[in-house]
Amino acid sequence: MKADPAAQRRLLDLAGVDAELSRAEHRRKTLPEQVAVEEAERTLRAASDAVVVARTSLSDLDRDVAKLDREVDQVRTRETRDRQLLENGSVGAKQAADLQHELDSLARRRAVLEDEQLEVMERQEAAGVDLQHETDAHAAATTALEDAVERRDGVLGDIGTTELRRGEERTTLVAELPADLVELYDKLRAKSGVGAGELTGNRCGACRLEMDRAELRDIQGAAPDDVVRCDNCGAIVVRTGR
Repeated sequence: MKADPAAQRRLLDLAGVDAELSRAEHRRKTLPEQVAVEEAERTLRAASDAVVVARTSLSDLDRDVAKLDREVDQVRTRETRDRQLLENGSVGAKQAADLQHELDSLARRRAVLEDEQLEVMERQEAAGVDLQHETDAHAAATTALEDAVERRDGVLGDIGTTELRRGEERTTLVAELPADLVELYDKLRAKSGVGAGELTGNRCGACRLEMDRAELRDIQGAAPDDVVRCDNCGAIVVRTGR
């Protein structure tokens, strides 16, 4: 293939633009900021689960306390009724003895219930503290995720700006170059990642490998408009005289 030496030198500009686009694409795929977002998402999910567990535990204890409150109230109501019957003096001796026995039993039952009530209320208070702790942790995790997303989106915005600008540069460069030269360059770049490199001394700028004397002699001896290729990587070798 033949191509004007000036057009071949412009390939280096195109290769530079493509290298920056490749770096931007690689950065987009390997963003540490994205890793931070994913970690923050995992933390938030765990915090959400912890809040659900703590809220469920507190709800269960609230229900237990309410149940005990009702049972204590029932016992007290029964005690009040029996005590009133005794105080009225409207019952016989046997019924009075039965009522007194029942009052003694009710008092013991109320004492057991009140002890249990106190224990459950203490657990209820601790569960409330736990729920507040988990709620605060959830709020902190939410804020951390929002911050991580903001940082990631900021970096992605910068990458997007770079891709847009370099994409426009690439479009302009491609329009100015021979179509067959660009086609060959793109084909080679698709294979190895680099389509062209500058010959610097005896080193190919695409693969960075040194050429042997015979290859270097052939390249240097080729006509200026010959499109020459590196034997190692296949990329177009651009001769700039440097």
